[in-house]
Amino acid sequence: MNDRQRMRASDRDRQEVVDRLRDAVAEGRLKMDEYVDRMERAYQAVTYGDLASLHTDLPVAGPTAEHRAALPAKAPVKALPAGEAWRGFLAGQPMALKVLWTIWLAAVSINVVVWALVSGTTGHLIYPWPMWVAGPYGALLFAVSAAVAAIRHAPLFPARRLPSGKA
Repeated sequence: MNDRQRMRASDRDRQEVVDRLRDAVAEGRLKMDEYVDRMERAYQAVTYGDLASLHTDLPVAGPTAEHRAALPAKAPVKALPAGEAWRGFLAGQPMALKVLWTIWLAAVSINVVVWALVSGTTGHLIYPWPMWVAGPYGALLFAVSAAVAAIRHAPLFPARRLPSGKA
């Protein structure tokens, strides 16, 4: 092991490796579970040697011009069915939020079924009270999920700007 492999890595080095892993997922080189595992190990890495082992099996850059020419043209993007879009939204969320979304969905579903049964048995639509279960809690859960997603995709140390006119 050379000296560089034993040198301590910075947060920026870790983030560069995670970005490279994210690109590998987008290119189809890694599966999502592999990406999550390697990403966790990248954020826990201490040395360059720890980081190097996470991406040595990946090419340095994306496909070369020769490979791109051999690839078929991209198909037009089509809308995902609602279930698949929902899974895509939850894929980047921590497990705690996935559990909270599942609980919310179960509670709302039960309330809508009860409301539909009561409306059906009385012969007329009653006040749609399940919206008070779904609305406020769903909005709060969505806001928390959006904030978590924004925090996860924000740089750890944003570049600092100097006031204009100062070097």
